[in-house]
Amino acid sequence: MIRREGRIGSASPRRTRRTQDHEGRTEATVGKESHTSTSKTRGSRRWSGRRGREAGVARVDRRTKDLVPRAEPGDIAVIDHEDLDRVAADGLVAAGVAAVVNASASISGRYPNLGPLILIEAGIPLIDRVGPLLMTKVREGDVLRLSGDRLYVGDRLAAVGILQSHASVLRDMESAEDSLGQRFESFARNTLEYLQVERDLLFGGSGLPELRHELSGRPVLVVVRGYSYREDLAALRAYIRDIRPVLVGVDGGADALLDEGYVPHLILGDMDSVSDRALELALKKPRRRPPTELVLHAYMDGDAPGGARLDRLGVPYTTVRSAGTSEDVAFMLAHEKRAELIVAVGTHGNLREFLDKGRSGMSSTFLVRLRVGEILVDAKGVSRIYGNSRIRARDTFLLVGSALLTMLIVVAAISPSVRLFFDLAFEHVREWFFHLKEIV
Repeated sequence: MIRREGRIGSASPRRTRRTQDHEGRTEATVGKESHTSTSKTRGSRRWSGRRGREAGVARVDRRTKDLVPRAEPGDIAVIDHEDLDRVAADGLVAAGVAAVVNASASISGRYPNLGPLILIEAGIPLIDRVGPLLMTKVREGDVLRLSGDRLYVGDRLAAVGILQSHASVLRDMESAEDSLGQRFESFARNTLEYLQVERDLLFGGSGLPELRHELSGRPVLVVVRGYSYREDLAALRAYIRDIRPVLVGVDGGADALLDEGYVPHLILGDMDSVSDRALELALKKPRRRPPTELVLHAYMDGDAPGGARLDRLGVPYTTVRSAGTSEDVAFMLAHEKRAELIVAVGTHGNLREFLDKGRSGMSSTFLVRLRVGEILVDAKGVSRIYGNSRIRARDTFLLVGSALLTMLIVVAAISPSVRLFFDLAFEHVREWFFHLKEIV
């Protein structure tokens, strides 16, 4: 681990100005490594070396979602992520990274994505538009130094980019607002194209696999490791315990369920962001239910890159072809299997979130929401309704038990015959203990 002293890139603009040197640069220098806590919270970030100098070790990956699990508090994330979305930024903040260096444009201007603003408001410096050669010049584990818009590997200048500020991010987002019209038109075209390609799946369930788990007439909880999924799962704890829905993890959503102590009944996705421990559940055979089922999401031409991984692990799986997203396939599968209710955790719920995902395939989500809308409910709505109106069986048992105990005490206190019964019972128990003592 890396130990750090002081803070740079505070969320407060005044504090940021005080840490700048006389040339107007904010310098972050790497110190020596030392052992410290590995808690992945922003409050646990520590500092080493001289005050105002940042320690950081490079974590390098073109896929931000693959980098986040490896990141430790104080590391410097080196990514190549155009239009940095909210989910990726939330993951970097939660990991406690000290800074983010992006080879691409964090806001390209296509639409006002939220990721860069989340980083800046969390006090995490962002160096932008460094260029594609960054990914070859910086290696995993390199010790880095940031000086203004410059990135050093040791004493060697590796790259120069744009040091983003709160004002510059807001300015880029305002400029991107002008492109929203074009994005909406593109979104509408992609929606119509998806309707033509997936018409049979949308309206007839064509190509969906058969399942060993029974979904008909049962509530289904679909978990995507997306927006506020941790908070949603925590709020649904009572609902899951009492109602016992079918648990469906979409890729990394399976690990989200495992982290909360639940075992998914079904894992669906391209299997690029789910752990081996989740996939190996398909090999276990619980006594009271079928083992976890794996459904591999393939492209329309049948290509499924995740299949090689599943074959290597030796786990059984079925395949479904779809041009949409994995969460859309999960919704359609539950709907076509006649689920009573679909509760969505961490999924995309509005047009800004669709655009923030940055994929043309997100247009499928719009149509799927329309198709399954009569049984689809957001997790936040379920937690509010269920938490306010549901009386749990345990609470009912405690209430009835307390009432019976109170009645028994009252009767025992006012009835001579009941008091005599308890006195005799007590004497018998005491004599039994004395007899037992003599035998021993």
